[in-house]
Amino acid sequence: MAKSNRFSRKVTTFHGRALPEEGVLVGYAQLLLIIEENTGMSLPLPDVLALVTDKQQRYNTEYWQVFANRYMPSEDEIGHLIFALKYEGIDLLILKEFFLYAGDDLVKTMMKNEPTSQYSRRVWFLYEWLFGKQLDIPDLKVGTYVEIINPKLQYEGPVENSTRHRVKNNLPGTPEFCPLIRRTEKLEKFTATKFPELMEKGLKGRNKDLIRRTAAFLLLKDSKASFAIEGEYPPNMRARNWGKAIGQAGKKPLSVSEIERLQDIVIGTKKLKHMGIRTNEGFIGEHDRESFLPMPDHIPAKAKDLHSLMNGVIDTNNILQNSAYDPVLAAASIAFGFVFIHPLSDGNGRIHRYLIHHILVRMGYTKRGMIFPVSAAILNHIAEYQDVLEAFSSPRIDLIEWKPTQDHNIEITNETIDLYRYFDATLQAEFLYECVEETIEKIIPEEMDFLEKYDKMTNYINSLVTLPDTKVDLLIKFLNQNEGKLSKNKRSKEYEELNDDEVSTIEEFYGSIF
Repeated sequence: MAKSNRFSRKVTTFHGRALPEEGVLVGYAQLLLIIEENTGMSLPLPDVLALVTDKQQRYNTEYWQVFANRYMPSEDEIGHLIFALKYEGIDLLILKEFFLYAGDDLVKTMMKNEPTSQYSRRVWFLYEWLFGKQLDIPDLKVGTYVEIINPKLQYEGPVENSTRHRVKNNLPGTPEFCPLIRRTEKLEKFTATKFPELMEKGLKGRNKDLIRRTAAFLLLKDSKASFAIEGEYPPNMRARNWGKAIGQAGKKPLSVSEIERLQDIVIGTKKLKHMGIRTNEGFIGEHDRESFLPMPDHIPAKAKDLHSLMNGVIDTNNILQNSAYDPVLAAASIAFGFVFIHPLSDGNGRIHRYLIHHILVRMGYTKRGMIFPVSAAILNHIAEYQDVLEAFSSPRIDLIEWKPTQDHNIEITNETIDLYRYFDATLQAEFLYECVEETIEKIIPEEMDFLEKYDKMTNYINSLVTLPDTKVDLLIKFLNQNEGKLSKNKRSKEYEELNDDEVSTIEEFYGSIF
């Protein structure tokens, strides 16, 4: 393996990211340098990187793990590879590119020198798993089984033993699609909180009809919010139809044909020229006003890669759903993975949010009787939602080579499939859990509270005056819209039959309960 003073070079910044103090890059940061120097290939930076300093301190910042000098790995590629696996977990994208550069000689050297080492075996397994080929190395006959994912660092999937390597394959996905999620303080707190039980506790003893009406109202609210996130405000019937589809989430297993069926409902009567899985490239963004050149904010996967990627999404979805993997983490991996791939010409965002419902229902986290209106929570935090989408897109946009086409679209000219297969979904998982928390603690209780007060208000108005149900409903909505007061305009147009005392009494009662 190559040796160089690059392994001990002190720096203060790395690719525009400032180090908390001067130090030596180690682990994945060093592997990224090796890949760049030898192949010219750039990759997205992991959210957290590692460095070693001369001090005897070990601490973490938002973007760095800082190690004391006694942690310094040996000054060669294998030393930094082992350090990465030991302290930083698995990064499949970096590992695959590093293996492409280093070749199978690296694996053979490690297995020859230390055949029973857990790191040699993990590297051997990962190489064969990523490339789908078997190296000229005999099966191991002895050795304690070791886990591929260190569960102290990342969330592990269901275990499948590989007798050849004597490892426990607990990767939460397949070689075609396998996002990973780091264990963070925030996620540990969220995963330990039993949100479905909190919701059940909140519903206990409540009127069943009230729960049913709340659920129906939340379906429509979620549907409208999902369209609003896309900047669309469809006719009520189209929003209701999509709300009905959300209400059926989890009934049918996920498949390409099911995704195409959902797109049909989302798009409505104005069908696209090409429905279903894309056959052309595309981008999300704008065109330059003068030149009409594409200005992408996000570039989806190449059309030729969609078959493999969607197979991966569906297979990984099945693996996670049939395991003890946390349902919200599974929903984050699958739903965000889907929207990053962007397999359809239109409807991706709404189906991405539908998939969250689908997975939470399939994994028993929510019941069809009361969905989590996550789109409503997302709409409340639209800036943070954009941030977690951009956290994926921004580092990749400069790595995707493209040229404009005559029809003002783009043509991708390099291989990009692994950018969508292997990514860290930690930020997306944290965001989704924040939405689940807000839904349970705020949105559902507020909607139930509103309906209870609405019922009280309805009964009071009916006891005071005689009005059709539709006019009672409108009256409450007008009061709600105008801070408890019925405007002169609305009163003269809609409620001539009410006298001053009646209006004043209704307004007073509204103020007392709302």
